[in-house]
Amino acid sequence: MKKDNRPIVEHVNDFLEYLDIEKGLSNKSQETYERFLKRFIKWLKNSNLESLLPHELSEDHIRKYRVSLSQTFNINTKEPLKRSTQNYYLIALRNLLNYFADHNIISLPAEKIKLAKSKPEERAIKFLGVDQIKKLIETPNTSNIFGLRDRAILETFFSTGLRVAELVSLNKEQIKITPETKNLEIVVIGKGNRPRPVYLSERAIKWLSKYITTRRDKEKALFINYKGPKNSQKRLSSRSMENIVKKYTLLAGVPIFTSPHTLRHSFATDLLTQGADLRTIQEFLGHKNIGTTQIYASVTSKKLRETHRKFHSLRE
Repeated sequence: MKKDNRPIVEHVNDFLEYLDIEKGLSNKSQETYERFLKRFIKWLKNSNLESLLPHELSEDHIRKYRVSLSQTFNINTKEPLKRSTQNYYLIALRNLLNYFADHNIISLPAEKIKLAKSKPEERAIKFLGVDQIKKLIETPNTSNIFGLRDRAILETFFSTGLRVAELVSLNKEQIKITPETKNLEIVVIGKGNRPRPVYLSERAIKWLSKYITTRRDKEKALFINYKGPKNSQKRLSSRSMENIVKKYTLLAGVPIFTSPHTLRHSFATDLLTQGADLRTIQEFLGHKNIGTTQIYASVTSKKLRETHRKFHSLRE
């Protein structure tokens, strides 16, 4: 192990290259790590610690950074950052420390950064019921190209359980629909560049077909932006997708927490309530470990409790 004379802030780009080359993370994952680490770098600068070397980082620095995170407000909700969100920033920093260890650079051990315990309400899965999903999906005005595109987006989200980045990356050539098509299987590249099959329902296929037939452009992307300069990027961004979901959330009057990830949760919980097992859900969602999928077990348990209470209560 050796001391490195470059400040921590100068290691970030090398760390991102390490995620790409040695860890094989996707561009989206690298962007996420970069975004989370920017807050730490900003805190170092605001604390006059811009020249702090890896071996000089102490547990006291970490404690003060955690205090800073707990006092940070979400710019959209105006509420303090949730503990679960604070943990994302801490996990990014942990991985930077693991990078130092992998490269024999003396620094604080990653395990010294303890994650905040989430409140029970933060750990709960937020999802929509079938009636709420139906209300949301049927809200777009499909008499115009914007509403038709948005209906196809919402249908695809719920039919596949795709992550927003996965939906954004879909190309038009992947959706091969004929008049006889009732079910469609496509392959997407998920986290860690792992391919997996996803399936489109007959209803999703119907709306995708209606949307695709309106396209007269030569754009590669499945979902495009109809606005903006002529030569601008036409593929819808993740932020645009999130804004589309938020728009129809407000119009449909469904719970305000609804987001693309809520639709992913709703997809999984709907399958569970229909009898699918966790291993199957793991495959559908593209989770690397069953432990990640285990969060849905609480939904199953709740359903079982309700069923028991309904059908097995002692009646006078």
